[in-house]
Amino acid sequence: MNSHTSLPVPVRLEADIYRIFFSTRDREQRSSVCWVDIVIGEQPKVLRSAGVPVLVPGDDGTFDDSGIGVGSILVDEAGGHRLYYMGWNIGVRAPWRNSIGLATGNARIPEFGRFSAGPLLDRSPADPFSLSYPWVLRGDDGLWRMWYGSNLSWGRDKDDMHHAIKHAWSGDGLNWIRDGKSVLAPQWPREAALARPCVVNAGGRYEMWFSYRKTTYQIGYAHSHDGINWEREDTLNLGPSAEGWDSEMVCYPCVFKHLNKRWMLYNGNGYGASGFGLAVEEWP
Repeated sequence: MNSHTSLPVPVRLEADIYRIFFSTRDREQRSSVCWVDIVIGEQPKVLRSAGVPVLVPGDDGTFDDSGIGVGSILVDEAGGHRLYYMGWNIGVRAPWRNSIGLATGNARIPEFGRFSAGPLLDRSPADPFSLSYPWVLRGDDGLWRMWYGSNLSWGRDKDDMHHAIKHAWSGDGLNWIRDGKSVLAPQWPREAALARPCVVNAGGRYEMWFSYRKTTYQIGYAHSHDGINWEREDTLNLGPSAEGWDSEMVCYPCVFKHLNKRWMLYNGNGYGASGFGLAVEEWP
């Protein structure tokens, strides 16, 4: 835990106590998954933090040997947890290459292990360049749905990235079908990328929070009746502060409901280098 608390995702332990999982970097800039327990309420406070990571980069040559970016965590059929994540490799002709992997275990212990040495979703005709942060929901009908990032083009520099959000579906959460179509794309050339979706199904109406990048990242919002056709309303969202740790950017939102309010975990300056924060929804 040399730097960064990026991509925070909550798991409720009991009452007002949540375990927040996040990606943190070592001195070589390789990211692992760690956690911190916090009380969420009128005066949030930290209770304890991880002494060791729950998931570290893979062996040399594997899809996640350069780091792990937290996507989403959800309960599985056996009462344990699935952690869907982005694994990344350092590139040569392009800066990096990402794939989507899965770890299984129990967030309460906490303990996770790789489902497989290889990724669940990798480059393919549907996603020829690179994939990123997956968000997974399981519907009442048993259908698993994933929203994830995918490069539409790539280049020698990270600023060459043109990155959209796509959709996949599965009967078991392991074998995924994808058609390669973007369900939410950046408004090119004004925007270069949309990344790290967080999707909530609110009674049949889907809501998505995501990061969008112009010169720096900000938080966007969209809603949908089917999870595929989305309408953006970015003005409804949290913006950077006038000064301080989140004055340069806000990014990587994760929204959840607690105490009859909606809360947002998010990162500020430096993609999480300055830490993560907590926002609460303002009711009309």
